Order: sequence, then structure tokens, then C-alpha cells
Amino acid sequence: MAKLTKKQKEARAKVDPSASHDVLAASTLVKEITSVKFDASVDLAIRLGVDPRKANQMVRGVVTLPNGTGKDVKVLALVTPDKEEEAKEAGADYVGLDEYLQKIKGGWTDVDVIVTMPSVMGKLGPLGRVLGPRGLMPNPKTGTVTMDVAKAVKDVKGGKIDFKVDKTGIVHASIGKVSFEADKIAENANELIKTIVKLKPSTVKGVYIKSIFLSSTMSPGVAIDAKSV
Repeated sequence: MAKLTKKQKEARAKVDPSASHDVLAASTLVKEITSVKFDASVDLAIRLGVDPRKANQMVRGVVTLPNGTGKDVKVLALVTPDKEEEAKEAGADYVGLDEYLQKIKGGWTDVDVIVTMPSVMGKLGPLGRVLGPRGLMPNPKTGTVTMDVAKAVKDVKGGKIDFKVDKTGIVHASIGKVSFEADKIAENANELIKTIVKLKPSTVKGVYIKSIFLSSTMSPGVAIDAKSV
């Protein structure tokens, strides 16, 4: 096991593992205990009382973070020629169709989100092996398969993220940067938590939100009091 650095030890000393906090206090503490020299991502991990193996307990959705993610999201718009100008004006980083399909087929996936049109989805099917494992396959449920390409691109660029509970029952999501003010981090966290609460499957009995932890890159996790949200 790697030894902790002096700064990591100091950070851990500030976190009481038995204590839980409200969202704003947790956001403030995460900023205090982050010591890396780059602008670290702030992540939220929410453990749910669901069984992801059951289709009627799968929790997934999209949320637009009020303060954005702090990331420069690279968007590829796979569209027909009549939609190219619309996608470019909306801020897509890469716009086209067949040439990018060939690049993806060759293994190129240097993008964060792919937006496309219903009529193009048939061409993306054979690329599932490349796009699926990387979470890049467009999906109507997340708003990335649509005729309103401009809105989809703007939403993604403006802080729209999609999330999905993993096989262990946890939703992981990056909700900002440590350079954000604590109240901005808290606003983003609350928006995601509120959205997940609304998506509670009717078949779930007992405790729905079991635990919530906020952390930054390489920082200890700070527990959030689930009852406070």
C-alpha cells in the first residue's frame, strides 16, 4: 500500500469518518482538504437501496447542473449535411457523418459526448462495441438522439450530464471543479440529488438513499447526511 503524503495525512485528519454534514458544509470541507496542484474534479457518489439487476429498479436520467461542470466538453455531432451548420453554430467541436463513422470504426473516440439524429442511429449500431463500453452511444432517453441538434449540443455544453446506477447500486457523477465556490458546488450537488430522489422506482421498499459522499480527485470522501437532503 502506498504511503500517504504529508498533505494527504493532513487532509484525512480534518475528516471525521463518523460525522456527516449538510451539502454546503461538505462542499466547503472538500475544498479545504484538496491539495493537488491542478483544478480537481468534484465527484458525488450516492448509494441507493435498489437492485440494479431488476429492470424496474434501474435508476438513470439526465440533469442540467445550474453551474455547469467546469469541464470543456468535446461534442461530436453526427448529422446529415442539412444539419451541419446548425450543429456548428451551437458549438459542436466536430461535425460530420461518414468520415467520423470511419474514424470511430478505426478506434477514434476522442470526444466526451456524441449527439446525433434518429435517421443516423442505424449507422451507429455496428459501432456499439467501440462506443458502448466508453459510454458514448447516443440515447434518446438522454436527449442525445434528436432532431433538435442545436439544443442538444447547447445543453451538453451548458452542464447537462447523464447518470446511471452501476451494478453495485451506486450513482457516480462529476458535478464541478474544486475551484468553484462552495455554494456553487452545493447547488450542483443538490440538483443531482433532487433529480435522483424524483426517479425513485415505485418498486423500491425501505431506505432509498443509503449514503452520499462528496470528494475531489485524490481527497478523502466527506459524508453528507442523507436526511438533510
